[in-house]
Amino acid sequence: MNLSFFDQFSSPSLLGIPLILISLTFPALLLPSLTNRWITNRLSTLQLWFINQVTKQLMSPLGEKGHKWALILTSLMIFLLLVNLLGLLPYTFTPTTQLSMNLALAFPLWLATLLTGLRNQPSTSLGHLLPEGTPTLLIPALILIETTSLLIRPLALGVRLTANLTAGHLLIQLISTASVTMFPTMPTLSLLTLVILLLLTILEVAVAMIQAYVFVLLLSLYLQENI
Repeated sequence: MNLSFFDQFSSPSLLGIPLILISLTFPALLLPSLTNRWITNRLSTLQLWFINQVTKQLMSPLGEKGHKWALILTSLMIFLLLVNLLGLLPYTFTPTTQLSMNLALAFPLWLATLLTGLRNQPSTSLGHLLPEGTPTLLIPALILIETTSLLIRPLALGVRLTANLTAGHLLIQLISTASVTMFPTMPTLSLLTLVILLLLTILEVAVAMIQAYVFVLLLSLYLQENI
């Protein structure tokens, strides 16, 4: 029984072929297709307004140099948001519950921000490893601590996203299983559990949106340090 709870996190396959690529490309179908007009209906108007708001929120702390990252950060935000929300639908697979995928997104982008800082302002970037006024005896230990905290940033990004989504999916499955199991013997308690499940589902929708925003926001903050 315990193993069945985690079956939802295994990548589905057909004839030995993983179907995770279909899960990753499906959100693109929800985006408006290119036409001769900027706005074709109310849905595209809402999508463009949302993209505009997200871009302004992410780019406002950055300078003009950071605006070059607007396309990739906004695209990543929309991609994570759609994948997280679609994963809450029944009988679907959530690719962002896979730590390997989240690390594959976090590590290259974190490394790009780090290399950007080392190329444009190497003294300032390396200066973050040793704050001004540090006692001489603490310099080796502090450099080691700051270097470690710098290197675990992509791991923290991936683990945070994976852990939050995995915990939410497990809670939903546990409470829904308990509600169905108790219905024949304790219908009142089962209905109460169903109400809790509804509230938890609403909470998970909010978590899916917040985690997508936090993932990209932290990347923008790392970029801000290096430009």
